[in-house]
Amino acid sequence: MTVKGSCHCGATRFEVPAAPETVTRCTCSFCSKRGALWGYYPAADFRLLTARDRVSTYQWGSYTIHHHHCAICGCGTYTETPDFSTGRPDFSNPKVSINARLLDDFDLDAVPVQMIDGKNLW
Repeated sequence: MTVKGSCHCGATRFEVPAAPETVTRCTCSFCSKRGALWGYYPAADFRLLTARDRVSTYQWGSYTIHHHHCAICGCGTYTETPDFSTGRPDFSNPKVSINARLLDDFDLDAVPVQMIDGKNLW
């Protein structure tokens, strides 16, 4: 079942094919200050429903990861990244992480939260 999400003002909307079975809390300075809980999907499973000009992008460090947020209200919405499951960036297998706090009709308390120690990893 398709699940939709949006930022606070509704200018940035997206959908994924199903609700995440788990979400991830990263402790890096960016994610912890942002307060997002991430659900991960293959890039092909993510669909942006609004014009790309409603989205702003932040990059830092290696410029490998694209952190997106609404250009109007500023909510952190999704991130485009290579797959890091092997510990190294796999650019042939792109991922999108969505901020699960923005999903409509989704019980965030019903899914387990995994933690990534981003504060000490990068």
